Amino acid sequence: MTRRREKAAAPTGTRRAAREFAFRVLFEADRGDLPMQSVFTRAEGAMRAGDDTFAPLNDEALTFAQTLVQGISAARPDIDATLRRTIRGWSFDQMAQTDLNILRLATFEMMYTGEPHPPVIESAVRIARKFGGDDSGRFVNGVLAGLSRSLQEQPAPASSPEPRE
Repeated sequence: MTRRREKAAAPTGTRRAAREFAFRVLFEADRGDLPMQSVFTRAEGAMRAGDDTFAPLNDEALTFAQTLVQGISAARPDIDATLRRTIRGWSFDQMAQTDLNILRLATFEMMYTGEPHPPVIESAVRIARKFGGDDSGRFVNGVLAGLSRSLQEQPAPASSPEPRE
C-alpha cells in the first residue's frame, strides 16, 4: 500500500471535510429533487463502504455534517430569503447551482451557529474553487462578506431551527 493510499484511508475530522460532505449531499438532493436525509444516508453508507469519492469522516465530523444538512433543510426558506436580499443582480435561476448550494451551506452556519464567520467563508470559498467555475470563489466570497457585515449589524437568531422531514 502506498503512502498516499494510507493517508487517504485515515478518517478526517475536519470541519472543512464535513462541510464538503454536506455540500455534496445538498447539491445531490437539490439536483435530483430528493429528500436530503435519504441522500445523506446513502452518502454516509457509500463513505463507510470505502467509496473514494467521499472523504472518510470520523464520527464527530459526520455529526457536524448531519447537523448542517438537517439545519439547512429546516431553515431553507429563511436562508433563501436572506440570500435573495443579499445577492444583487442575480436571481437563483441565473446562478450556478454549485454556487447557490455553497452559499446556502455557509449562510446557515453564519446565521444559526456560533461559528466565527471568517473560517466559514474561507471553507465556502475553497469548496467553490474546487467544485465551481472559474469565478465561483470570488463570487461566493463577495456574497458572504456582504452577508457577514449585514448579520453583524443585526441580532442573531436564538437557536438553530428544528429539522424538517
